[in-house]
Amino acid sequence: MDVAENPTEPLVLRPGDPGYDGELAGFQTGFEQRPDVVFAASSAADVTAAVRYAAGRGLPIGVQATGHGMPGASRGGVLVTTRRMDGVAVDAGARTVRVRAGVRWGRVVAAAAPYGLAPLNGSAPGVGAVSYTLGGGLGILAREFGYAADHVRALDVVTADGRHRHVTRAADPDLYWALLGAGADFGVVTGLEIGLVPVRRLYGGSLAFDGRAVDPAALLRAYEEWTRTVPDGLTSSFAAVPYPDLPALPPRLRGRYVVSVRVAYTGGDGDAVVAPLRKWGPVLADSLREMPYAQSHTIHSDPDFPHAYYGDGAVLGELDLAGAGELLARTGPDAGGPMCVVQINHLGGALARPAPNCVPHREGRFLLRLLSAGERETARAVVDPALALLADTTLGRARNFAFGAGDRSEGLYDPGTHARLAGLKASLDPANLFGGPYGLSACRRASRRPA
Repeated sequence: MDVAENPTEPLVLRPGDPGYDGELAGFQTGFEQRPDVVFAASSAADVTAAVRYAAGRGLPIGVQATGHGMPGASRGGVLVTTRRMDGVAVDAGARTVRVRAGVRWGRVVAAAAPYGLAPLNGSAPGVGAVSYTLGGGLGILAREFGYAADHVRALDVVTADGRHRHVTRAADPDLYWALLGAGADFGVVTGLEIGLVPVRRLYGGSLAFDGRAVDPAALLRAYEEWTRTVPDGLTSSFAAVPYPDLPALPPRLRGRYVVSVRVAYTGGDGDAVVAPLRKWGPVLADSLREMPYAQSHTIHSDPDFPHAYYGDGAVLGELDLAGAGELLARTGPDAGGPMCVVQINHLGGALARPAPNCVPHREGRFLLRLLSAGERETARAVVDPALALLADTTLGRARNFAFGAGDRSEGLYDPGTHARLAGLKASLDPANLFGGPYGLSACRRASRRPA
């Protein structure tokens, strides 16, 4: 899937070298990364060299593609940057795509679209395809097709022993299982082969309401009831965003509290399915429409500029509406704290199906995500107590959405999954090479449900 030879030496940078700071720049600006050595990889051979260098010196090693999911600030160790590894190759006949370690989802969507195919990408085109998939990958069409990890055919990975391995379910079922859901703790993945789905168009967009003119908790109750009626082919989320009154924002958003439902649906008669939503009250904006899949990023319109943020989440067995109502009050525009985005994803459907990987908590019915802009400790003082309101129905946490919460591993895996991962970790990476400042190190600590 990737070349194993490299005729040139890898680009290696150290603090003070020209280009060092620029190489570390990523989407997350809130956490400073100061590794001792940076390997700016252009090939699998460069990654192999980096892993062997780190292993030979007993240094922890991590990887950065786009810098969206940093677990927190760090110093020391070795960092592999993969942004130069950006190859994409679609096999339309096999309905697969091969992606290298630094590829962003926008490129994959564009490459697949001419064939009437789509990857199971997330809402933001600038997110790295590989890191997203290794963490599970909760995408735009998740309830219809499952997690992105469920569609991986093969992985190329450099493991702690410095070997570059081609991993499939048939040839290496244990490592295949562990990489898909806990990949950062087992190696540096240099490429994936992923199945594509036959989707050319979809019905989707956002329906937004003024959160000061309607009761957000009442809208959430109506949303929860509506999710019980929709087909498995419909994926949606509820969001509440108190926008600050800043000149940088569009006038329609400045100082507004926007409550919205985002929808993606490949079935017929989308307008009929979402008709109950339009009865909830006066609508601020309605972008629901038929669209080419290549426009699917407009459903969420995630920010595309680097900024500082902290976030965490909880996979919920059920949505405690009373607790969720209190959570909306504590994170709303009148709460007095930092801006806090609430997003509640409807799970179930294909996400609940078993798969040969370690993506956990598949029985969850909703995923609650809280994201706060700005300084970490200030944000955490809001996010952590808010999540505690729904502790009674919390099954665990989602690894891909622990933005800056890398010092907490509890709840990332259920006890059985954790035990199996810990056994494989002891066998494949006994020195914990990949358990350093850039990974969540979930396999090295006890896993339990949040208190």
